[in-house]
Amino acid sequence: MQRIVLSLVLGALAASASAADIARGAALAKTHNCASCHGADFNKPIDPSYPKLAGQHADYLTTALRAYKRGAGPNGRVNPIMAALVQPLSNRDMVDLGAYLGSLPGQLVTKK
Repeated sequence: MQRIVLSLVLGALAASASAADIARGAALAKTHNCASCHGADFNKPIDPSYPKLAGQHADYLTTALRAYKRGAGPNGRVNPIMAALVQPLSNRDMVDLGAYLGSLPGQLVTKK
């Protein structure tokens, strides 16, 4: 039974990710002023402890946003600033933001 539920959830996430609206994500990033902390190009955050978002995997970014929205609960993330910013976002908003940020040229490097 758990495998069926997991398959349905993963299928729904994949469908939502494939239907992501990058232009809508760009508008959301501007509206929610993400660049004020993560930098105008999302590669140069104002504080070195803040993550670079440009070029990051879209599904990772979406998962991180959902974790901030969950907060201190299971599989959540605790950051008062991010928690406040993600509360008004819908699941669709988070998918679109992840798709937009993931589509940007990034400076992230994967070691082989």
